[in-house]
Amino acid sequence: MTRLCSLAVLLLVFAQSSINAANWPRFRGENGTGVSDQKDIPTEWSDGNYKWNIELPGVGHSAPVIWGDNLFVTSAEDRGLTRHVLCLDPATGQEKWRRDIAMSESHKHNKSSWASSTPVTDGRLLYVAFADIEHYSVTAYDFDGNVEWRRSVGQFESQHNLGVSLMLHGDSLIIPDDQMGPSRIFALDKHTGATRWSTLREFRKTSYATPIVVPGPTGEQLICVSGFMGITSLNPDTGVMNWRSRGFPLRTVASPVYGEGLLIASCGQGGRYGVEQIAVSLDGDIGEDGLAKVVWERKKVIPYVPTPVIYEGHLYEWSDEGIVACVDLKTGKDVWIKRVGSNFSGSPICIDGKLYCISEAGDVFVVAASPEYKLLGTTPLGDPSHSTPSVANGRLFLRTFHRLACLEARK
Repeated sequence: MTRLCSLAVLLLVFAQSSINAANWPRFRGENGTGVSDQKDIPTEWSDGNYKWNIELPGVGHSAPVIWGDNLFVTSAEDRGLTRHVLCLDPATGQEKWRRDIAMSESHKHNKSSWASSTPVTDGRLLYVAFADIEHYSVTAYDFDGNVEWRRSVGQFESQHNLGVSLMLHGDSLIIPDDQMGPSRIFALDKHTGATRWSTLREFRKTSYATPIVVPGPTGEQLICVSGFMGITSLNPDTGVMNWRSRGFPLRTVASPVYGEGLLIASCGQGGRYGVEQIAVSLDGDIGEDGLAKVVWERKKVIPYVPTPVIYEGHLYEWSDEGIVACVDLKTGKDVWIKRVGSNFSGSPICIDGKLYCISEAGDVFVVAASPEYKLLGTTPLGDPSHSTPSVANGRLFLRTFHRLACLEARK
């Protein structure tokens, strides 16, 4: 019976992995890894190669999320007074429905937008977050565009507007809320919007880092990052903190990444970009100061805004200034460092061993995710971009300020 149960669990995990492989449900895909095994996505192309290329209303930096034959993307107009949620057919780009949300006019950083938070979906509902100073608003839509529930989790005070993205864990919708004032991490019931738990956070500056869930010695851990609290591990079912690292001296924007027992996060500042990056052990090995021990740290060639990628034992850093580094994951030591040029506010993703990243000028750079550096291609999109690519079902989706393009795998 034990062997049969184990086989059933393995089959369930395999089936779920197959489903998730065909979709891109949140910022940087399944659990935010930014890694896909999709094959035959081009590394260079021309305008005539797009399956479709459409104009979006307003401006936004959020990435598309895809589930089956539904693609969801957000944008905003009129200094944030109108926020859009769109559902498109990923095969054709045709609009299925659009919903508008009225918010207050609000300030933002010149590199941010009023639609920078990437939605998340579980295949049944779509969850979208927008914010102004009065409201941090979260809405759940069904796939026909009907509102399942909507609520505000409080005010939102930030220099840059909302940039963090939502995530799901089981029946919980995780709402990161590290801001410039009273801060919390929420877990809402994804079916009703009711609060399941809420954990207070010490605060200094708003964090724009999206959490991830990782395995742990005694169960899954919710990994959140902020400048004041550093890397923190929470029980995703209760919100109770397991452990934390030392704090960061500056703001956290890039999201944490995990690989081979290490959690990695960084901080930085506009004008100085990435300033400090640390790696801590997943088991939260605690030092005499009561904080998780730092396994290694880096002070140079690290990202401030872009989130790194971990692939086959290496950490790939894509800095804001257009410097790419391949780093040994276990030691934090450089394998190679190359300047590709331009500036970047979006994050790279890895497709079949190749890194795709869109520059602020709107050029897609493709670099081999390999211990040997190789630039595989550079293609202009013709419009600025601060967004991150998405990939699902044999299609690459590239979002710019005003447009969304689809590139199909070569057969």
